Amino acid sequence: MKNLYALSLDQAVNLVATVGAQRTVLLQGHMGCGKSSTLDTLAEMFPDHHPVYFDCTTKDLGDISIPSLNTDEGYVKYLPNEEFGLHLGKPVILMVDEFGKANPAVKNALLRDMLERNRFPEGSIVYATTNLAGEGVGDLLPPHARNRIITVEIAKPTAEAMLEYGVNDGWDLGVLGFIKDFPQVLQSYQEVPNPEDNPYIFHPKQQRAAFVTPRTLHIASDMLKMRDSLDDVTAQAALTGCIGQRAAADLMSFVKLADQLPSLESIKQDPDNAKIPTSASAVCMVVYRAMSLIDRDWVDAWMRYMVRLDGSAQGLFVNGTVRSAKYNQDKKNVLVTDARFTKWCTENGYMFAADKV
Repeated sequence: MKNLYALSLDQAVNLVATVGAQRTVLLQGHMGCGKSSTLDTLAEMFPDHHPVYFDCTTKDLGDISIPSLNTDEGYVKYLPNEEFGLHLGKPVILMVDEFGKANPAVKNALLRDMLERNRFPEGSIVYATTNLAGEGVGDLLPPHARNRIITVEIAKPTAEAMLEYGVNDGWDLGVLGFIKDFPQVLQSYQEVPNPEDNPYIFHPKQQRAAFVTPRTLHIASDMLKMRDSLDDVTAQAALTGCIGQRAAADLMSFVKLADQLPSLESIKQDPDNAKIPTSASAVCMVVYRAMSLIDRDWVDAWMRYMVRLDGSAQGLFVNGTVRSAKYNQDKKNVLVTDARFTKWCTENGYMFAADKV
C-alpha cells in the first residue's frame, strides 16, 4: 500500500537541513530514486560544510575507527577514519549511505554518531539512507537502531517531476518522450499488487533482471546521447540490459521518432517553414528540446516557430519554463526579456490564471 506521508526529495532535503545537526534522519525509499544524490543538494545549501559519502556496503568495523596505543600512559585511543573529514576542522555533512545493508558491527559502531554529535564539529549534519524493506534487498534495522533516528519514506518521483528534472539536465529526447507517454514506468510496486500489470518496474514478487528506475532512465539517456557510434541492435541490447526488454522496445520507438524531428538548425534559420511534426508525441519532444537548449541567440526564432504549434504545446513550453520553480534561471531570464515571448504572455494571459489566485 502506498504511504500517504511519503516525502518528495525536496521535502526530505529540507527535513535533513532543518534537524540534521541535532537528530539523524533515515531516508528510506525505492532503489534508484535519488536518495544518495541528496548529499549534492545539501552540499550546495551548506557550502561551508565538508560533504562525506560513507558507503556502508563497503565498510567493516575497522573502517569506522582504529586503536592507537599510547604505551607511555597505558591506554588505547580510537582514531576515526579520515573519510569522516573530522581532521579538517569544519562542520561536515555525513551521509551514511545504505545503512540498512551494513553488517551488524558497522551499524552498532555508527549508532552513537547518529544519536549524538560528540565527535563532530559544531553544526555538523548526520543523516542516512536505505532501501525499502519491502524491496527485499537486505535492508534491515533492529528496533534499538530505529529508536535512535527519524525514519521517513521517500516517494517515487512522478513522471511530471522526472520530466522537469530531465529537461533541466538535458536528457535525451527519446527518453523524455518515453516518460511523457508511459508515465507508468515511474509507478511504485506498492501500487501494483500483480506484477504483470506493470512490466516496466521493479517488483519484489517477480525478479526482473532489469527494470526502469529514475537512475536507469538517466543511464539510458547518457547512452543514447552516444548512439551515433552504435548500430540499432547494439543500442537496443544495451537498453534491454539497462531498463528491461519491454521498456527498451518501447523506448526505441521514441528514439527513432526523435530522428525524424525538424532539425534545430531548421528552426533557427527558417522558423516560418520548419517542419511541424504530425504526432503529439513528436511535438512534445520538439518542445522539450527547446526547453533544454534555448538561448538568447534563437529565442526569437523559437517563438516564431512555437506559435505554429497547437495551443497545448505552446502552454507546455511556457508552463514548463516560466511557471516552473526549478527551471534554469538563466534560460528563464532569456525568455522573460524577449519581446515576442512577453507579447505571447500578454495575449495568452489565461495560461497564468492559477498564478493570480
